Amino acid sequence: MGSGVVLGAWGAHGLETFLGHSNTSSWETGVLYQLVHGLALLLVGILQGQQYSQRLRWVSVLLTAGVLLFSGSLYLLTLGGPGWLGPITPLGGVCLISGWLLMVFLLVRKP
Repeated sequence: MGSGVVLGAWGAHGLETFLGHSNTSSWETGVLYQLVHGLALLLVGILQGQQYSQRLRWVSVLLTAGVLLFSGSLYLLTLGGPGWLGPITPLGGVCLISGWLLMVFLLVRKP
């Protein structure tokens, strides 16, 4: 979450100068998703310390992969990365959605 704050601050105060334009909405989306899912991973870590230990392992994997793919590809695309990164963003979104669905399923299902 700390890196999300740093990237958000840089996006708000230095990215426009670096890019030469003010189109930073993709960057902001990446930061938002990174921060929100950082909080979700914190929740998963707390739940793993309780009765749900191994059951939530794949939730952590999916959410982490989702943030890396989704936010990471948005950051790189905003900075002028190659166009082939475009299809990576939805794959990250699928990982994030899958992680949330799996978490709900595992928490609702009786151990």
